[in-house]
Amino acid sequence: MSRRYWLTPPEVLEDLTRRYGPFDFDPCPCPRPEDYNSLEIPWGQMNYVNPPFRKHDGVGGKGPTAFVHKAIAEAKQGKGSVLVLPVQSYVMHLAAAGAEIVSLGRVKWLEADTKEQMPGPSPICAFVLRGEK
Repeated sequence: MSRRYWLTPPEVLEDLTRRYGPFDFDPCPCPRPEDYNSLEIPWGQMNYVNPPFRKHDGVGGKGPTAFVHKAIAEAKQGKGSVLVLPVQSYVMHLAAAGAEIVSLGRVKWLEADTKEQMPGPSPICAFVLRGEK
């Protein structure tokens, strides 16, 4: 499979910079310098993160989840990050509608007839829409 890299459109980066910047570090530069692994170094005070969306495009097979964990670790040190990540359209519709998003962890769904637990639980969220009064 060939690798293709996708850059952030300038107008998107300008809007994010205006809202959340200025950014002083890009942990996912393109082109990525040889032997560069931003998951192993400290990040800046305010980071713009457009990580590889697929594991096989990242350093050492690390995909977006690794960058999310790194951004969380950096936030605990007082550093901010804006991550741009792919999301299912229905999630965006619910977020735009003001849904409360609650993590349910990795849910082990039950098979309808046998009640056997699903062998590979998926991370699941509940989306709560409260009726308008």
